[in-house]
Amino acid sequence: MIRPTKPKTPRRPAPKKPSSNQKDPVGVYCRVRPLGVEDEECCIEVISNTTIQLHAPDGLKANRNGEFKETQYSFKKVFCIKTSQMELFQDVAKPLVDDLIHSKNGLLFTYGVTGSGKTFTMTGAPGQGGLLPRSLDMIFNSIGPYQAKRFVLKTDDKNGVEVQTQVDALLERQKRENQPTVVPKTPSRQRLDPEFADMINPEEACGADGVDEDSSYSVFVSYIEIYNNYIYDLLEEAPYDPIKPKAPQSKLLREDQNHNMYVAGCTEVEVKSTEEAFEVFWRGQKKRRIANTQLNRESSRSHSVFIIKLAQAPLDADGDNILQDKNQVSVSQLCLVDLAGSERTSRTRAEGNRLREAGNINQSLMTLRTCIEVLRENQMCGTNKMVPYRDSKVTHLFKNYFDGEGKVRMVVCVNPKADDYEETMLVMRFAEMTQEVEVARPVDRPICGLAAGRRQKNQAFKDELSRRLEERGGPVNAESTQSVMHQLLQNLPPLPASEITDPHDDVTLPRLIEALEKRHKIRQMMTQEYNRAADMFKSKLQELDSSLVSKENFIQDQRGQLGEKDKTLHSQKTEIDRLEKKSKMLEYKIEILQKTTNIYEDDKRTLQQELESREQRLQREQTEKRRMEQRMQGMVQDTKHKWEKECERRVCAKQLEMQNKLWVKDEKLKQLKAIVTESKTPSDQRPAPDKPQRPSREKDRVPAKRSASPSPVPTGTPVRAVHRRSHSAGGERWVNHKPSSNVELDTVMQPILGSNAIKVSAPSEKALAKCDKYMLTHQDVASDGEIQTKLIKGEVFKTRGGGQSVQFTDIETLRQELPTGPSRKRRSSEGNTAQGGDRMEGDWTDVETRCSMAVEMRAGSNLGPGYQHHGHQKRRKP
Repeated sequence: MIRPTKPKTPRRPAPKKPSSNQKDPVGVYCRVRPLGVEDEECCIEVISNTTIQLHAPDGLKANRNGEFKETQYSFKKVFCIKTSQMELFQDVAKPLVDDLIHSKNGLLFTYGVTGSGKTFTMTGAPGQGGLLPRSLDMIFNSIGPYQAKRFVLKTDDKNGVEVQTQVDALLERQKRENQPTVVPKTPSRQRLDPEFADMINPEEACGADGVDEDSSYSVFVSYIEIYNNYIYDLLEEAPYDPIKPKAPQSKLLREDQNHNMYVAGCTEVEVKSTEEAFEVFWRGQKKRRIANTQLNRESSRSHSVFIIKLAQAPLDADGDNILQDKNQVSVSQLCLVDLAGSERTSRTRAEGNRLREAGNINQSLMTLRTCIEVLRENQMCGTNKMVPYRDSKVTHLFKNYFDGEGKVRMVVCVNPKADDYEETMLVMRFAEMTQEVEVARPVDRPICGLAAGRRQKNQAFKDELSRRLEERGGPVNAESTQSVMHQLLQNLPPLPASEITDPHDDVTLPRLIEALEKRHKIRQMMTQEYNRAADMFKSKLQELDSSLVSKENFIQDQRGQLGEKDKTLHSQKTEIDRLEKKSKMLEYKIEILQKTTNIYEDDKRTLQQELESREQRLQREQTEKRRMEQRMQGMVQDTKHKWEKECERRVCAKQLEMQNKLWVKDEKLKQLKAIVTESKTPSDQRPAPDKPQRPSREKDRVPAKRSASPSPVPTGTPVRAVHRRSHSAGGERWVNHKPSSNVELDTVMQPILGSNAIKVSAPSEKALAKCDKYMLTHQDVASDGEIQTKLIKGEVFKTRGGGQSVQFTDIETLRQELPTGPSRKRRSSEGNTAQGGDRMEGDWTDVETRCSMAVEMRAGSNLGPGYQHHGHQKRRKP
């Protein structure tokens, strides 16, 4: 069994796009209302007919530079406080009404802070009619003679218009008059609103040019309000229940087959005059929500939208009746929007429902601003971001206008008082941004294929027929051809009595023949006149045909020239679009460069400030440097003086050391001389007790002490070697810096630093501050593999900065050695003469040994002349 396939949902057709690439910017106008009090502070100044300037009031905070910045804003036109309502209508609304009559849509809305005069601009007052009543008056002044009868054109439920016959329209009128329905009846002309008589002066009436006379028109009006983001019908009449009143039902937005947005179920009333249309508007105006706030006694709490829909249907070929074709009917509409004013709750002090209303008003206006910003960004930067129309009912209802379905114009109303300065600044910025949005031009509707001037020709034919009938004495308004023939038969002479009673009657027949001949002559005359009229009419028709052919040829020529001009215009438009895009791109680049320049200027100012601060710091550092140079020169002078004294002291010490060395050499020579002299004397003549003893090489031998000052020694008296310890054994306080990694060695020569020495394993500033001397114990491995200890000594000086410094002056080396052979003793000089050579050699060895045991003064010591033992005696070469 084969299941029937489910039909697929048809693809939704793409939205229609205008074929014209021309775009027009949104027309933004500014109107300044007068101050309420003459002495009140004003913050707006009109510079020219296109520019205004805003001044910051006295109580407002200054900007970053401490100055009040004055800003200028440009508009398409600025209307000062002396501008009349008629002048405003001529510049703003009249072109939109003219487009409406020529089947083009339009959107006009007022925008501004609460209390800035938006409702007055749109509605007006007695004697000062606003944009809405003047637009209605212009429409009916233009199409008044060409209006269709009621209900011939009827609106459907899908934003379209249907065409009915005369009979159906008559039945519809009777049905509406006899059967009351929920939909309100169309008000009659006798019940006029008393206030409209003074709205517009008759001298200010105007009409549109170029109205199509071959069409019939019908006007439909509807009035809605958007309250708390819900749509309500102000013309809807529901049955009133006093016991349990019902709240009005909100309406929904729908999209028709042409992808235009409309309010489903909205009441549309057909009106035939300005008074009737304004009466319908006034009936809905009484239902609009207004409230008393701190800023406005009658503040609008909702956005009101008055929609004027104009249906235009062409006439048939005869020019009598409307062409019964729904597709030939064109519908255009003009939306007049009075937006509620933006307000700050801190100023209005709204609570409860007023606070909720203010929040919804501000939210819808913010959504409108967001949509304008996204449109501007898409057009200038070439992006394709989604415009959030659906976030608010206001933007969702009018999204088709911004997509190219008609012209858009905005009147910005401002209040020049100083209290509204901050809100006015936001309104000016929004208006300035709105002017940069471009809307595509609407496409002209197709021209009907029927000949032009049908109504006029039909009216001319009727007038000519009536004139001729008047000339013939017939009725002016003959209803049919039979009546015309009856009148023509009455013009013929009557027939005489044709009854013959006597065969010899010679009067009746001649009389009848005479009457018939007269009638025949009249008929011939009528035939000739008819033929002459027919010939004349035929010649006129031929003339008209020839003129029509010549006109058609002329039209063809004009169409050819128009096509060429269209091509030229198309190429020029393409070039203009290219140049406009290039201009926009250059403007965008200029804006980016301007921003970059501003950033660089800010960086330049920052760097200049930083450079100035660094220059000041450099000057301070240079001053400090000069002060330090002066201090250092003083310190250098002090140090120089000190080192001069130190050099003098060291030179003296060096001289003393050299003198001691000379003395030691002299002493060695004397000892050598004494030894030589002693070796030459007989052994029996030498006294035993005075014989010098050879010093022992054992470690426990204590060297003999000798005086520190050189003194002459008598000849022959031996000098005993005196071993003196280092100056560290004196009365100064020492810092004993001995690392923890050192190994204790039992060497013979050990430093004695005293009981008040400070032992440390690491250098310390506190320890150096308490002592005068410093000694570092350093251990390393010698070339023979044994450990040797170095005592590095120095003096502690105080610095000018309050610290401590060490100047090293001496290094002592302690080495541990083991003897490898027996110690040599001096041989006795006694013996036989045969051993003289050995004795001489032993004596020389003894002298060498004794010389090696001599005492030398250490060089480079600043502790005065001291002595150091050189160790063991020298080895002789084998």
